[in-house]
Parts: sequence; C-alpha cells; structure tokens
Amino acid sequence: MSEVRTLRLILGDQLNHAHPWFEDGRKATYLLMEMRQETDYVRHHIQKVIAFFLAMRAFANELEANGYTVIYLRLDDEQNRQDLNGNIRALITEHGFLRFEYLMPDEYRLDVQLREFASSLPIPSEAVDTHHFITTRDYLATLFKGKKQRLMETFYRQVRKETGLLMDQSGPVGGSWNFDTENRRAYNGSPPVPVAPYISRDVHALLRMLGEQGVQTIGSVNAEDFAWPVTRQEGLLWLEFFCKELLPYFGTYQDAMTKVHRTLFHSRLSFVMNTKLLSPLEVVERVIAEWRSRPDEVALAQVEGFVRQIIGWREYMRGIYWERMPDYALLNFFEHRNHLPSWYWDGNTQMACLRHAIVQSLDTAYAHHIQRLMLTGNFALLAGIAPEELDEWYLGIYIDAIEWVELTNTRGMSQFADGGVVGSKPYVSSANYISKMGDYCRGCYYDSKLRTGNLSCPFNSLYWHFHHRNRDKLEKNPRIGMVFRTLDRMDAIELAETLSQADGYLKNIDLL
Repeated sequence: MSEVRTLRLILGDQLNHAHPWFEDGRKATYLLMEMRQETDYVRHHIQKVIAFFLAMRAFANELEANGYTVIYLRLDDEQNRQDLNGNIRALITEHGFLRFEYLMPDEYRLDVQLREFASSLPIPSEAVDTHHFITTRDYLATLFKGKKQRLMETFYRQVRKETGLLMDQSGPVGGSWNFDTENRRAYNGSPPVPVAPYISRDVHALLRMLGEQGVQTIGSVNAEDFAWPVTRQEGLLWLEFFCKELLPYFGTYQDAMTKVHRTLFHSRLSFVMNTKLLSPLEVVERVIAEWRSRPDEVALAQVEGFVRQIIGWREYMRGIYWERMPDYALLNFFEHRNHLPSWYWDGNTQMACLRHAIVQSLDTAYAHHIQRLMLTGNFALLAGIAPEELDEWYLGIYIDAIEWVELTNTRGMSQFADGGVVGSKPYVSSANYISKMGDYCRGCYYDSKLRTGNLSCPFNSLYWHFHHRNRDKLEKNPRIGMVFRTLDRMDAIELAETLSQADGYLKNIDLL
C-alpha cells in the first residue's frame, strides 16, 4: 500500500526531528494542531501556551522546508473543530487518507483518547513509539515486578549499567553511584551567574490571537521579548551554554534558593526536552563529554547530579506514571481536603519565600526543583491542601509541566499522596531548612526562629501540626522516627500553643 495517503499525527510535545518517521516519510502527510482541547483542559501559563505554539509552528515550518507535506491547523483557522477527534476525522474524509498513524502520547488521557479513536476509524491505524526516552513505558514495571519497593536509586543504577553512562570496567566512575552529599551548598552571591544566550522574539500577534479566541491563561509575558528556546537550534545553544558556563557549579548549588538570581546554575532545558526537541541521551552525553574534556574544572559531582536528574529521576517518574495510571491521579494518602490559598495565584503573601517563588513563577513560568518541592509543595503539604488542587496549579503554571512528569512529582514526591510509592518519606520542613538553603528569611515579615506568636513563621507551627495530626500514618516510618521522639519530649503547654498557632494560621490561610 502506498504511503501517499497516510496521515501521521504529531502532538505538541512530540517534536522529535530524529524520529524514524522522517527517514522515509516524505510520502506521508504530517498533522499538527493548535486546539482548545489542549489549551483549556487546565488553565495554563500564557508563556506555556505561547511556547508550545511557537515550537509547533517552527517544527512544522522546518518539516515543510525539508520537503515534507504538512497540515497545520492554527487555533483561529475556520476549519479547526478544536478537538482531536473531530479534526482528524474531517481531514481523513476531505483528503481521502487510507491509513492513520500516531506517536504514542505521554499523557494518559490522550493515550486513551487516541486508542479509542483509532479503533473507531474505518481505515487501518498504528501507534508508534516516540523514540525519545531512554527506557520504555513498561521498563520500570518490569524491573520491579514482584517487589514492594520501587526505589529510584535502584532504577537509576540499572539504567546506568545498561547504557554505560558514567561507568567504567570496575563499576560507577569515581567509585560511587551518588555524590549528592557534595551538592547541598547555599548561594551567597559568588561565583556570579553567567548571562544566558540572548533569545528574543515578538509575540504580540500570537498573544492577540489567543485573546481573540478567548483562551484563559495565568501569569504574564513580555510580548516584545519572549526569551524561551522553542527550536532545536535554540535548545542546542542553551545546552552548550549550560555545559560551558553553568555545569562547573550546577551540582554544588542545585538545592540553593536565593532572591538575587532566578535560575542560578540550572540548565532550564526541561521545556525543549519535554517537547522532544532535545533527547535525554544527547543531553547527558554532551554533559559527560564536557566533564571528560575539563576534569580539572568540572568535578564529577556536578555531572553525576545532573545525569541523575535526567536518566534517573525523569525516566523513573515516567515509569511510575505508566505503571500506576489512572489510579495514581486519585491517590490522597493523608485525605487532605483544604483549598489552595488564593495567594498561590497572585503571590500576595507576607511569607517572603513563597511570595518570591510564586511571583517568579507567574512572571517567568519557571521555578527550579527545590523551590517547587520545599517551598510551594512543602507549604501545601503542611497545610493539608487537596492534592488535585495543587496538581492543577503545577500543571498550569510551569512551562515544562506535562502530566507524566507533573503528576508523579506532585502526588508522589511533593505531597506524599501516594503513601510512599515514589518517596520514602514526606518532604516537609520547618523554616530552618529554608533559612539554611536560601536568603528569603532575612527581612521577611515573619521570624523564622519563632514557633508561636503573631510574627512566627507559619512553616514552624505547621510542621509540628502536620506530624501531630498524621502520627498514625507516619510514626512507623524509620526515616522520620526522630521527629516523633522530639514531639514526645516537647512540653505539653508548648505543644498546645504550637498546635493552636497552626490552627489559627490554617483558619486564616488566605491572609498569611
């Protein structure tokens, strides 16, 4: 059967220039679509919507420039039915396509939708792997079959063994699998953070189109200076910048938080990776190559920390997602039901750390992993926020948020809503950790050293309130036994005052 009348669907996070489809695919027609189905299932950050549309348009233009036949439906096209099924069915009828193919989605809802839709078509269809990830969808499930625990460290080591990344004949390079203990320094302003390569484009027209179409978004954007990389070439430029300028300090300061710089030494490659413009393997191999070429300037700990984030955590989270969905999206181990504070949507809080992280997120659609985990996530867990509300917030506000990675990080790592599938303990802290790893506490309205009183930091009383109310679920956890021993030694009056302080903060949470 000729490929001339084959329609191939490419979703907005499937922009893989190296996919085998393009080795002999000039006889097929490639379809990309901007749809209200995707802009509206959650309220996204305006920069996220713009970035996806820019990346999709640039990808389609490159395909056409290389001789491929492309159908591209813009959001405001009159023939756009705004949903995947309606658009594809209409195009099959209009153009007489005899075969439909699609790349396997990375979101469960789209996977179900496309499988059901393809099975309803009167023409043959096929789902094809995206050829992006290092491991397959079912790799984690197979690796841990019959085992109760799914430790990321076990997963990470196995992937390194199979790929040979940071391995030599005797085992892991450097004699250790993990150098995390060397990567926990706070940032005091030195060394200075290099300036990223300048990327800028005017997005007034796109912004105007979104407004005319009534797309509801959050956050803000500088329409004259949109600075995110949205093409493979721009992604490679940022990868080179990371390797040359940021990598020597990445690991050391990967957990640091500061008011003086928004991104520190983080790569900010997650958007171009999650849209598949860059592959995890090429990113990791480039980073390792930089270390090998400059071993005196780039310590192994810097490299291993980054490699672990990509081939360990990123691949691991995807494996958990596909093993546990759709039930994973409903998990709520602590039965939390409180509403997300209103200031998560505008940053209008007197807590300096949360104000900075939220305003930064609204301004840039970005916060690094410790800001997400130990500030916004930490507070939400301590405050008993319903995980589905936090899911929606994280999925909407960050430019790199796609459900396979957002949901597992929110329900699992951040909120412990899965009861320990992903993390071995809840990641919560008092103000002590925030003060140690950042400079937010200096000058804050609240005092990080106080547990009670009108000026006491809410993190402190909420920390003990969280453990007190969840004792039956947590006290047998071997990693946090010390917390309950400390709780038991606390003076009864002091404990009562602490819990009362937390109750007051929870009652007036929108005023914090």
